[in-house]
Amino acid sequence: MLSKADLTQGSITGTLLRFTLPMIIGSLLQQCYNIADTLIVGQCIGSGALAAVGSAYTLMVFLISILLGLSMGSGTVFSLQYGAGRMKALRRSIYVSAVLIGTVTIVLNIAALSFIHPILKLLQIPDDIYQMMYDYLWIIFWGIGFTFIYNFYAALLRAIGNAVTPLYFLAISVVLNIGLDLFFILLLDWGIKGAAIATIIAQGVSALGIMGYTYARCPELRLHRNDLHFDRHCLKEITSFSTLTCIQQSVMNLGILMVQGLVNSFGSMVMAAFAAAIKIDSFAYMPVQEFGNAFSTFIAQNFGAKKYERIRKGVKSALITTIVFSLFISVLVFLFAKPFMLIFVAPHETEILNVGIGYLHIEGVFYCGIGILFLLYGYYRAIRMPEMSVILTIASLGTRVALSYWLAAIPSIGVTGIWWSIPIGWFIADMIGIIYYKYRKKLRSNDIHYSDTAYTERT
Repeated sequence: MLSKADLTQGSITGTLLRFTLPMIIGSLLQQCYNIADTLIVGQCIGSGALAAVGSAYTLMVFLISILLGLSMGSGTVFSLQYGAGRMKALRRSIYVSAVLIGTVTIVLNIAALSFIHPILKLLQIPDDIYQMMYDYLWIIFWGIGFTFIYNFYAALLRAIGNAVTPLYFLAISVVLNIGLDLFFILLLDWGIKGAAIATIIAQGVSALGIMGYTYARCPELRLHRNDLHFDRHCLKEITSFSTLTCIQQSVMNLGILMVQGLVNSFGSMVMAAFAAAIKIDSFAYMPVQEFGNAFSTFIAQNFGAKKYERIRKGVKSALITTIVFSLFISVLVFLFAKPFMLIFVAPHETEILNVGIGYLHIEGVFYCGIGILFLLYGYYRAIRMPEMSVILTIASLGTRVALSYWLAAIPSIGVTGIWWSIPIGWFIADMIGIIYYKYRKKLRSNDIHYSDTAYTERT
């Protein structure tokens, strides 16, 4: 039986939290791929390897964001069609989306393997870790296809309310990844290459597993012969949502990559501190990120079902939940910054520890800003306004990059300026998104109506 959740029925807060929980756990497990590499490499090989894997992770997130954005955009279309009960259109969209994203994956894989050296030079990778990072990336890039398969099927299953199945396959692959890390690095002494090989194998297991499950257990999603054609309207809708969401994800991670390049210019010690601290940072706000994704599915299903009052109540419930949770996590990270850093960094590496703690003491106060921003991304994507999510991303990342390079150039501020630029970017984007939401609400209260594609509902 297919496990599905109808997000158009039942208690709003309870439904959202139940749907979000397996997504949070799954996303945390997915982070464990690189966390396992970072932890084992940092403790068993050294700080140079830690810096190499950390910088490689930032680059991989940028590349994966392209596929993730395409899958998320397609997932929004899937949710809209599922909420409206249009199963034939859903299957046609699955085919169009798979061909589109699969083609992009092939092109991206070829490009990534062909331009490793120029990319590393652009990122200003220090000579002492250059070869290690090259070896790691050369292997990791061969797994981009597995990343596409997993994220595509995970987005499809979540779009119809099944957030549990992707979690199962991730759990299996993460355990496998950690076991292979230990085997390849400690027993076979394969070094950083072993960490990369372990990740590739584990990703392959999760990708092929979830694809096989979907075909075997979800007959209503199996493609029929008459589904295998490019309907012009379907192609336009998929391309519009996927491209804009892809642009959003790419812009977001391109900005992060540019900041990573600036961080690299401060040397391998700062790189290692940033590599460890950003893992803690990512874990800390991961739940609100996944809550934003679940919120987007909730809005999209109800938008497709034309349940506009439920959308309005969902917005209020999600905002309160996000603020409360973000404040709790902020206190936790601020108070326990040093113990968290010690998970990745040896106690005698005092310079790395101090830089990382400084980063977390700044970021740890402002998680509420990124929590609200994730809600805004999900909301505008679900109501057929993915272009607004792109605008918010550009505002956030543009501010972050500009401030980073400006403040870091001031000797009395230095690397600390990079840390402060991040929450400032979040809050500027939040203000733009909230002001626009209020503006549209005011227009609707004055009986200015929009077409179905422009969201005419009272929210």
